[in-house]
Amino acid sequence: MSLDNLAAPLAGSADSAPGLCEDERTARLRLSRSHNVGPRTFAHLVRRFGSAAAAIEALPELAGRGGSAAYEPCPAEAAMRERETAEAAGARLAVLGDPHYPALLNAIDTPPPALWIRGDPDIFQRPAVAVVGARNASAAGLRTARGLARDLGRAGRIVVSGLARGIDAAAHEAALDTGTVAVLAGGIDRVYPPENAGLAERIAECGALISECEPGIEPTGRHFPKRNRLIAGLARGVVLIEAATRSGSLITARYALDQGREVMACPGSPEDPRSSGCNALIRDGAALIRSAEDVLEVLAAPPGLAEEGAEFRYDPDMFLDEAEDDAYAGLADFDPEGRDDDVALAEQVMRLLGPTPVPLDEVARACGAAPADLSLVVLELDLAGRIAMLDGGRIARAVPES
Repeated sequence: MSLDNLAAPLAGSADSAPGLCEDERTARLRLSRSHNVGPRTFAHLVRRFGSAAAAIEALPELAGRGGSAAYEPCPAEAAMRERETAEAAGARLAVLGDPHYPALLNAIDTPPPALWIRGDPDIFQRPAVAVVGARNASAAGLRTARGLARDLGRAGRIVVSGLARGIDAAAHEAALDTGTVAVLAGGIDRVYPPENAGLAERIAECGALISECEPGIEPTGRHFPKRNRLIAGLARGVVLIEAATRSGSLITARYALDQGREVMACPGSPEDPRSSGCNALIRDGAALIRSAEDVLEVLAAPPGLAEEGAEFRYDPDMFLDEAEDDAYAGLADFDPEGRDDDVALAEQVMRLLGPTPVPLDEVARACGAAPADLSLVVLELDLAGRIAMLDGGRIARAVPES
């Protein structure tokens, strides 16, 4: 059995059928806010225990087996306060397993377990294209963004962007009549930049604002890559307009490539540094975009998918990989009698790891351990904060916080 299943997201499995009760939805929020429970570990826990409520009960024992002396899950009161604050701001909770959780986002590697959405949650059922670019955009760049977003909207596409100054704001404004989604870097109640607060209100009326942060969180530098990851995950493709080298827009493009989405770019003058990133992407194989027709051609649906302009409907089974789902049934059970063996395996894993990420399969071969036993030990070490689970089924020794 491959250990690749350790990297599998909690997609449309049996426990993600519509109709989660409110207690389980709150428990999924609480689990996602618990210490050392990232998207990957969240998926492992819910698959293993069948519900977030059951997983929360097991967290202290799991973390203790991994070496954490005292582990306390996120308190139920904290999760309830978060719900009350966000709902008072007009947002609704979407957790993995909800029918209104964005279906395309559900398909990426390790989707965020909990989101806050202000506006129309049904907008995520429609096909979307992300349009991003420079904050200090030129007049020509702004004109391109507006025209592209307007024409994509008329063609039935939702425009996704990050509410930033420049290209993002221009794209949102041009798509207000047809539908647009703004991904926030901070809490759902924190709009940045402040001058786009009015635009955010209009987006909430005709589309949606979305954030994976807790309400009240101010956007800081470390939050923007997470925002960019969501922008890419919510769309079938990303169009870049006036993206400079090393810009945040190129981070969005990188996430799009990692998620198997199309990366497209509008060319610009080689003398304008604002277009250096776009021109480099085109040189390296990104689709050259002159108009909305070019975007639609790149994103033409393969046989068997919805017809052009049809709505993208939620299907809880559309992303289920039966082999991955079955692999979780082999996760080792807690065995008090085998505790010494687990400790020995955990220490063997730690001796093999350093700060450089390595594939899980490589660790398994070096340990000579059964995949079920190793998967449980890895989960315990992750909860204890001793290792880091990374994209692509890789693992590394956790770097101590300074």
